[in-house]
Amino acid sequence: MPRPIILDCDPGHDDAVALLLAHGSPEVELLAVTTVAGNQDLAKVTRNALAVARVAGLAGVPVAAGADRPLVRVRDHAASVHGESGLDGPVLPEPAQALDPRHAVDLIVETVMSREAGTVTLVPTGPLTNIALAVLREPRIVDRVRQVVLMGGAYRTGNWSPVAEFNIREDPEAARVVLRAGWDVVVVGLDLTHQALATPDVVRRIAGVGTAPARFVEELLAFFTASYRETMGFDAPPVHDPCAVAYVIDPAVMTVRRAPVDVELAGELTTGMTVVDLRGPAPDGCPTAIALELDRERFWDLVVDALERIGEPA
Repeated sequence: MPRPIILDCDPGHDDAVALLLAHGSPEVELLAVTTVAGNQDLAKVTRNALAVARVAGLAGVPVAAGADRPLVRVRDHAASVHGESGLDGPVLPEPAQALDPRHAVDLIVETVMSREAGTVTLVPTGPLTNIALAVLREPRIVDRVRQVVLMGGAYRTGNWSPVAEFNIREDPEAARVVLRAGWDVVVVGLDLTHQALATPDVVRRIAGVGTAPARFVEELLAFFTASYRETMGFDAPPVHDPCAVAYVIDPAVMTVRRAPVDVELAGELTTGMTVVDLRGPAPDGCPTAIALELDRERFWDLVVDALERIGEPA
Protein backbone atom coordinates (compact mmCIF):
# COMPACT_ATOMS: atom_id res chain seq x y z
CA MET A 1 0.00 0.00 0.00
CA PRO A 2 1.25 3.54 -0.71
CA ARG A 3 2.67 5.28 2.34
CA PRO A 4 0.68 8.44 3.21
CA ILE A 5 2.81 11.58 3.53
CA ILE A 6 2.48 15.31 4.16
CA LEU A 7 5.11 17.32 2.29
CA ASP A 8 6.00 20.51 4.19
CA CYS A 9 8.15 22.63 1.89
CA ASP A 10 9.48 26.04 0.79
CA PRO A 11 9.82 25.74 -3.02
CA GLY A 12 12.74 26.14 -3.95
CA HIS A 13 14.17 24.26 -6.94
CA ASP A 14 14.86 21.06 -5.04
CA ASP A 15 11.49 21.26 -3.24
CA ALA A 16 9.86 21.39 -6.67
CA VAL A 17 11.60 18.17 -7.68
CA ALA A 18 10.58 16.64 -4.33
CA LEU A 19 6.93 17.51 -5.02
CA LEU A 20 7.08 15.98 -8.50
CA LEU A 21 8.73 12.85 -7.08
CA ALA A 22 6.08 12.49 -4.38
CA HIS A 23 3.25 12.96 -6.88
CA GLY A 24 4.70 10.61 -9.48
CA SER A 25 5.67 7.72 -7.23
CA PRO A 26 3.13 4.92 -6.71
CA GLU A 27 4.81 4.12 -3.40
CA VAL A 28 3.53 7.22 -1.59
CA GLU A 29 0.13 8.85 -1.20
CA LEU A 30 0.47 12.63 -1.05
CA LEU A 31 -2.15 13.75 1.48
CA ALA A 32 -1.29 17.46 1.64
CA VAL A 33 1.30 20.04 0.71
CA THR A 34 2.08 22.74 3.26
CA THR A 35 4.39 25.71 2.84
CA VAL A 36 6.71 27.60 5.16
CA ALA A 37 8.85 30.70 4.68
CA GLY A 38 12.40 29.68 3.90
CA ASN A 39 13.98 29.82 0.46
CA GLN A 40 11.82 32.89 -0.11
CA ASP A 41 8.99 34.61 1.75
CA LEU A 42 5.76 32.74 2.39
CA ALA A 43 3.76 34.33 -0.43
CA LYS A 44 6.40 33.42 -3.02
CA VAL A 45 7.02 29.84 -1.91
CA THR A 46 3.28 29.21 -1.67
CA ARG A 47 2.74 30.55 -5.17
CA ASN A 48 5.61 28.32 -6.31
CA ALA A 49 4.02 25.25 -4.72
CA LEU A 50 0.75 25.93 -6.54
CA ALA A 51 2.61 26.47 -9.82
CA VAL A 52 4.48 23.17 -9.47
CA ALA A 53 1.20 21.45 -8.60
CA ARG A 54 -0.17 22.66 -11.93
CA VAL A 55 2.92 21.46 -13.80
CA ALA A 56 2.45 18.05 -12.15
CA GLY A 57 -1.27 17.86 -12.81
CA LEU A 58 -1.76 17.49 -9.08
CA ALA A 59 -5.46 17.57 -8.22
CA GLY A 60 -7.44 16.85 -5.09
CA VAL A 61 -4.49 17.45 -2.75
CA PRO A 62 -4.85 20.49 -0.48
CA VAL A 63 -2.09 23.10 -0.48
CA ALA A 64 -2.00 25.34 2.60
CA ALA A 65 0.27 28.20 3.65
CA GLY A 66 1.88 28.14 7.07
CA ALA A 67 4.39 30.09 9.14
CA ASP A 68 5.75 33.27 7.59
CA ARG A 69 8.68 33.58 10.01
CA PRO A 70 10.72 31.49 12.49
CA LEU A 71 9.52 30.91 16.05
CA VAL A 72 11.72 33.57 17.63
CA ARG A 73 14.33 34.76 15.14
CA VAL A 74 14.43 37.24 12.29
CA ARG A 75 13.57 35.63 8.96
CA ASP A 76 16.26 35.12 6.31
CA HIS A 77 15.92 33.69 2.81
CA ALA A 78 18.04 32.03 0.13
CA ALA A 79 17.54 34.34 -2.85
CA SER A 80 21.24 34.05 -3.63
CA VAL A 81 20.64 30.39 -4.50
CA HIS A 82 16.98 30.26 -5.64
CA GLY A 83 16.48 33.74 -7.08
CA GLU A 84 14.00 36.48 -6.31
CA SER A 85 10.97 34.30 -7.03
CA GLY A 86 12.41 31.39 -5.08
CA LEU A 87 12.03 29.36 -8.28
CA ASP A 88 13.89 31.34 -10.94
CA GLY A 89 14.56 29.77 -14.31
CA PRO A 90 11.41 28.34 -15.87
CA VAL A 91 8.30 30.38 -16.65
CA LEU A 92 5.88 29.50 -13.87
CA PRO A 93 2.30 28.78 -14.89
CA GLU A 94 -0.63 30.39 -13.15
CA PRO A 95 -1.97 28.16 -10.35
CA ALA A 96 -4.92 25.99 -11.30
CA GLN A 97 -6.23 25.38 -7.79
CA ALA A 98 -7.21 27.58 -4.89
CA LEU A 99 -5.16 27.69 -1.74
CA ASP A 100 -6.72 25.75 1.13
CA PRO A 101 -8.13 28.29 3.62
CA ARG A 102 -6.70 26.47 6.62
CA HIS A 103 -3.36 27.37 8.17
CA ALA A 104 -0.77 24.73 7.35
CA VAL A 105 -0.41 23.82 11.03
CA ASP A 106 -4.14 23.16 11.29
CA LEU A 107 -4.05 21.05 8.12
CA ILE A 108 -1.14 19.00 9.45
CA VAL A 109 -2.81 18.39 12.81
CA GLU A 110 -6.23 17.61 11.32
CA THR A 111 -4.76 15.22 8.76
CA VAL A 112 -2.67 13.31 11.28
CA MET A 113 -5.47 13.13 13.85
CA SER A 114 -8.03 11.95 11.29
CA ARG A 115 -5.88 9.10 9.99
CA GLU A 116 -5.12 5.79 11.66
CA ALA A 117 -2.30 6.13 14.16
CA GLY A 118 1.09 5.11 12.85
CA THR A 119 0.32 5.66 9.19
CA VAL A 120 1.18 9.28 8.26
CA THR A 121 4.78 10.27 7.58
CA LEU A 122 5.80 13.93 7.72
CA VAL A 123 8.38 15.01 5.14
CA PRO A 124 9.61 18.55 5.92
CA THR A 125 12.04 19.94 3.34
CA GLY A 126 12.23 23.53 4.62
CA PRO A 127 12.61 25.18 8.02
CA LEU A 128 10.81 23.16 10.69
CA THR A 129 8.53 25.95 11.97
CA ASN A 130 5.24 24.37 10.87
CA ILE A 131 6.13 20.97 12.28
CA ALA A 132 7.21 22.42 15.63
CA LEU A 133 4.03 24.51 15.86
CA ALA A 134 1.94 21.42 15.11
CA VAL A 135 3.65 19.57 17.99
CA LEU A 136 3.13 22.49 20.35
CA ARG A 137 -0.52 22.90 19.33
CA GLU A 138 -1.41 19.21 19.48
CA PRO A 139 1.21 17.07 21.25
CA ARG A 140 -0.81 13.91 20.55
CA ILE A 141 0.42 13.90 16.95
CA VAL A 142 3.83 12.72 18.18
CA ASP A 143 2.39 9.30 19.04
CA ARG A 144 0.28 9.16 15.88
CA VAL A 145 2.88 10.03 13.24
CA ARG A 146 4.66 7.04 11.75
CA GLN A 147 7.92 8.86 11.06
CA VAL A 148 9.42 12.26 10.34
CA VAL A 149 11.87 12.25 7.43
CA LEU A 150 13.38 15.72 7.23
CA MET A 151 15.85 17.35 4.91
CA GLY A 152 18.13 19.45 7.05
CA GLY A 153 21.32 19.60 9.03
CA ALA A 154 24.83 18.33 8.51
CA TYR A 155 27.20 16.42 10.78
CA ARG A 156 30.35 17.74 9.10
CA THR A 157 30.16 20.96 7.07
CA GLY A 158 27.26 23.39 6.78
CA ASN A 159 26.19 25.61 3.89
CA TRP A 160 24.70 28.66 5.65
CA SER A 161 27.59 28.84 8.09
CA PRO A 162 30.71 26.70 8.47
CA VAL A 163 28.71 24.24 10.58
CA ALA A 164 25.00 24.96 10.00
CA GLU A 165 22.68 23.96 7.14
CA PHE A 166 20.10 26.50 5.95
CA ASN A 167 16.84 24.80 7.01
CA ILE A 168 18.04 24.23 10.56
CA ARG A 169 19.84 27.57 10.84
CA GLU A 170 16.71 29.40 9.72
CA ASP A 171 14.73 28.18 12.76
CA PRO A 172 16.92 26.23 15.18
CA GLU A 173 14.37 26.49 18.01
CA ALA A 174 11.81 24.73 15.82
CA ALA A 175 14.38 22.09 14.91
CA ARG A 176 15.06 21.41 18.57
CA VAL A 177 11.33 20.94 19.24
CA VAL A 178 11.10 18.43 16.40
CA LEU A 179 14.26 16.53 17.28
CA ARG A 180 13.39 16.29 20.98
CA ALA A 181 9.72 15.37 20.55
CA GLY A 182 10.40 11.64 20.94
CA TRP A 183 9.03 10.44 17.60
CA ASP A 184 11.02 8.54 14.99
CA VAL A 185 13.09 11.10 13.03
CA VAL A 186 15.39 10.44 10.08
CA VAL A 187 17.69 13.40 9.39
CA VAL A 188 18.67 13.60 5.72
CA GLY A 189 21.40 16.23 5.81
CA LEU A 190 24.03 17.72 3.54
CA ASP A 191 26.42 14.82 4.08
CA LEU A 192 23.87 12.68 2.19
CA THR A 193 22.34 15.20 -0.20
CA HIS A 194 25.70 16.38 -1.52
CA GLN A 195 25.88 12.91 -3.10
CA ALA A 196 22.68 13.64 -5.12
CA LEU A 197 24.37 15.72 -7.79
CA ALA A 198 22.44 16.68 -10.93
CA THR A 199 25.35 15.97 -13.25
CA PRO A 200 25.08 16.37 -17.04
CA ASP A 201 24.26 12.66 -17.45
CA VAL A 202 21.35 13.06 -15.04
CA VAL A 203 20.06 16.13 -16.85
CA ARG A 204 20.23 14.22 -20.15
CA ARG A 205 18.17 11.38 -18.65
CA ILE A 206 15.54 13.82 -17.44
CA ALA A 207 15.46 15.63 -20.79
CA GLY A 208 14.99 12.27 -22.48
CA VAL A 209 11.63 11.79 -20.77
CA GLY A 210 10.38 14.45 -23.18
CA THR A 211 7.31 15.65 -21.29
CA ALA A 212 6.36 19.12 -20.08
CA PRO A 213 7.11 18.29 -16.41
CA ALA A 214 10.50 16.86 -17.43
CA ARG A 215 11.29 20.00 -19.43
CA PHE A 216 10.26 22.04 -16.39
CA VAL A 217 12.77 20.11 -14.25
CA GLU A 218 15.42 20.53 -16.94
CA GLU A 219 14.89 24.32 -16.84
CA LEU A 220 14.97 24.29 -13.04
CA LEU A 221 18.26 22.45 -13.06
CA ALA A 222 19.79 24.80 -15.63
CA PHE A 223 19.24 27.75 -13.29
CA PHE A 224 20.20 25.74 -10.21
CA THR A 225 23.43 24.57 -11.83
CA ALA A 226 24.50 28.12 -12.65
CA SER A 227 23.45 29.40 -9.23
CA TYR A 228 25.29 26.67 -7.30
CA ARG A 229 28.39 27.10 -9.41
CA GLU A 230 28.46 30.83 -8.67
CA THR A 231 27.48 30.80 -4.99
CA MET A 232 28.80 27.44 -3.72
CA GLY A 233 31.48 26.42 -6.22
CA PHE A 234 29.76 23.18 -7.29
CA ASP A 235 30.16 21.96 -10.89
CA ALA A 236 26.81 20.19 -10.54
CA PRO A 237 24.16 21.13 -7.97
CA PRO A 238 23.08 18.84 -5.14
CA VAL A 239 19.33 18.26 -5.29
CA HIS A 240 18.66 18.03 -1.57
CA ASP A 241 14.95 17.73 -0.89
CA PRO A 242 13.96 14.79 -3.13
CA CYS A 243 16.35 12.66 -1.06
CA ALA A 244 13.93 12.79 1.88
CA VAL A 245 11.00 11.74 -0.32
CA ALA A 246 13.14 9.03 -1.90
CA TYR A 247 13.83 7.51 1.52
CA VAL A 248 10.10 7.19 2.16
CA ILE A 249 9.61 5.57 -1.25
CA ASP A 250 12.54 3.17 -0.90
CA PRO A 251 14.55 3.12 2.35
CA ALA A 252 17.21 1.04 0.62
CA VAL A 253 18.17 4.12 -1.41
CA MET A 254 20.38 5.23 1.46
CA THR A 255 22.30 3.96 4.46
CA VAL A 256 20.93 5.29 7.74
CA ARG A 257 22.43 5.00 11.23
CA ARG A 258 20.72 5.50 14.59
CA ALA A 259 22.45 8.28 16.52
CA PRO A 260 21.52 11.07 18.92
CA VAL A 261 20.93 14.34 17.05
CA ASP A 262 20.40 17.77 18.62
CA VAL A 263 20.69 21.43 17.63
CA GLU A 264 22.94 24.17 18.99
CA LEU A 265 20.98 27.30 19.92
CA ALA A 266 23.40 29.56 21.76
CA GLY A 267 26.84 29.18 20.20
CA GLU A 268 28.37 32.44 19.02
CA LEU A 269 29.79 30.66 15.95
CA THR A 270 27.75 27.47 15.90
CA THR A 271 24.05 28.43 16.16
CA GLY A 272 21.99 26.02 14.06
CA MET A 273 24.62 23.30 14.05
CA THR A 274 23.20 19.79 14.14
CA VAL A 275 25.27 17.90 16.70
CA VAL A 276 25.36 14.19 15.89
CA ASP A 277 26.95 11.71 18.30
CA LEU A 278 28.62 9.03 16.17
CA ARG A 279 31.11 7.94 18.83
CA GLY A 280 29.53 4.54 19.40
CA PRO A 281 26.31 2.56 19.24
CA ALA A 282 23.15 4.61 19.78
CA PRO A 283 21.54 4.21 23.20
CA ASP A 284 18.50 1.96 23.43
CA GLY A 285 15.36 3.73 22.26
CA CYS A 286 17.23 6.49 20.41
CA PRO A 287 14.51 8.14 18.30
CA THR A 288 16.81 9.88 15.80
CA ALA A 289 18.81 8.59 12.86
CA ILE A 290 21.18 10.21 10.39
CA ALA A 291 21.50 9.43 6.67
CA LEU A 292 25.05 8.58 5.62
CA GLU A 293 25.37 7.20 2.11
CA LEU A 294 23.22 7.47 -1.03
CA ASP A 295 22.76 4.92 -3.79
CA ARG A 296 22.98 7.59 -6.48
CA GLU A 297 21.77 5.48 -9.42
CA ARG A 298 18.82 4.14 -7.47
CA PHE A 299 17.91 7.67 -6.40
CA TRP A 300 17.88 9.12 -9.90
CA ASP A 301 16.00 6.06 -11.17
CA LEU A 302 13.21 6.99 -8.74
CA VAL A 303 13.13 10.60 -9.97
CA VAL A 304 13.09 9.68 -13.66
CA ASP A 305 10.47 6.97 -13.09
CA ALA A 306 8.21 9.48 -11.30
CA LEU A 307 8.50 11.95 -14.18
CA GLU A 308 7.67 9.21 -16.66
CA ARG A 309 4.60 8.20 -14.65
CA ILE A 310 3.36 11.80 -14.44
CA GLY A 311 3.45 11.96 -18.24
CA GLU A 312 1.77 14.95 -19.89
CA PRO A 313 -0.81 16.38 -17.48
CA ALA A 314 -3.80 18.03 -19.11
